[in-house]
Amino acid sequence: MEIFRGQNLIEFTERFKTDEDCLMYLSKIKWANGYKCRKCGHTKYQERKNHSRTCNLCSDTESPTANTLFHKVKFGVRKAFFMCFEMATTTKSLSASQMSVRYGVRESTARLFMHKVREAMKSSEKYPMDGTVHVDEFVVGGKEDGKPGRSYDSRKKKSACAVELTEEGKVKRFYIQKINDFSSKSLRAIFEKHIAVKANVTTDEWKGYRPIMKEFNITQIPSNHGNNFKALHTMIHQVKSWLRTTYSWVSVKNIDRYFNEFSYRINRSQSKETIFNNLIRRMVTTKNITHAQLICS
Repeated sequence: MEIFRGQNLIEFTERFKTDEDCLMYLSKIKWANGYKCRKCGHTKYQERKNHSRTCNLCSDTESPTANTLFHKVKFGVRKAFFMCFEMATTTKSLSASQMSVRYGVRESTARLFMHKVREAMKSSEKYPMDGTVHVDEFVVGGKEDGKPGRSYDSRKKKSACAVELTEEGKVKRFYIQKINDFSSKSLRAIFEKHIAVKANVTTDEWKGYRPIMKEFNITQIPSNHGNNFKALHTMIHQVKSWLRTTYSWVSVKNIDRYFNEFSYRINRSQSKETIFNNLIRRMVTTKNITHAQLICS
């Protein structure tokens, strides 16, 4: 199968004219390594008109969307493809209310499906950053009187982020995640998930990083109002601006999903030709998460 490449909306529209075009694309990805019946393990099948496959032994029929993040999508697979395309290829994405108007679905429906897409955008955590890495923390939210900086009792959403830099000091990879507070216990999570032990890590002089220095190669230097971490602080500014201008407000419960989306596009900025196909493959290989799970998680 020839994968879809690029960011051209007209070409995308020509490639995916119907739900059947989308189902065919999904089937090629889902069974790229061959068919195996989900119930009995048999490998012989009959292909149906909607690109479902029926096992020759036990007659179980499986659709291309079954047990994927497209499972039981109620507004059509083509609309779902267009939403994925928007979220993968546009610089700032769209809010659920904009998606609702653009594709004629309810705002709540658009929001829940977009959260599914963000689940697919989550890092696999298999390839930790192992070069020059800068780490910092920041808060998301408006100003609170008497709650400056790292105030522990602030209602602002606390986050930690890490950027891997090229030899020229440009952004190579970037990850963010929510933290409960600015203690070493909370800050340790981004190190364990996204940073290799051998990486050369630089942080500011916040005391919360000191216990982590026992396990990671950390150098602490003055922040100098962010001037010693220009690339990192530029990314933090972009994250805050994106959340504020696109979504206005995000909940603590879902903020990591929005961080997934931002990081996904940043980390694939050099592979825009295949970013849509990569996202669809992730949507297919990520186990389905129900609406109830999305609401409760």
